[in-house]
Amino acid sequence: MTTILVVDDEPLIAMALEAELTDAGYSVVTAANGRQGLERMAETPRPDLVLTDIMMPVMNGVEMIAAMAAKPDLRGLPVIVLSSLPESTVRARTSGAAAILRKPYTAEEVLGAIARVLEKTHQSRTA
Repeated sequence: MTTILVVDDEPLIAMALEAELTDAGYSVVTAANGRQGLERMAETPRPDLVLTDIMMPVMNGVEMIAAMAAKPDLRGLPVIVLSSLPESTVRARTSGAAAILRKPYTAEEVLGAIARVLEKTHQSRTA
């Protein structure tokens, strides 16, 4: 089963994403900030994909993505950024995001982005 890590400091957003993703057949783990997200990535099973907000306390999404890039075992883990910031701002602050969805987004947009990123990740690993 595919495991998705949802990193968002807004409990209602995290709960809504968890419910939608669980209904879609994914296993879901949540974290309230980037530091907790990194801790969850070290647990078993390791997530197959990360959905993260950018603006969070303790460690924001930009810092978490940078920390992931610095760790060889996390470098290839795909990240989808969910943010109210414009895509150009997110791209300027981060590198390596597999996709960016601007808030507000629909469940269908999130599920579509996840499917595309997982398919692309699978293709690159089998190529």
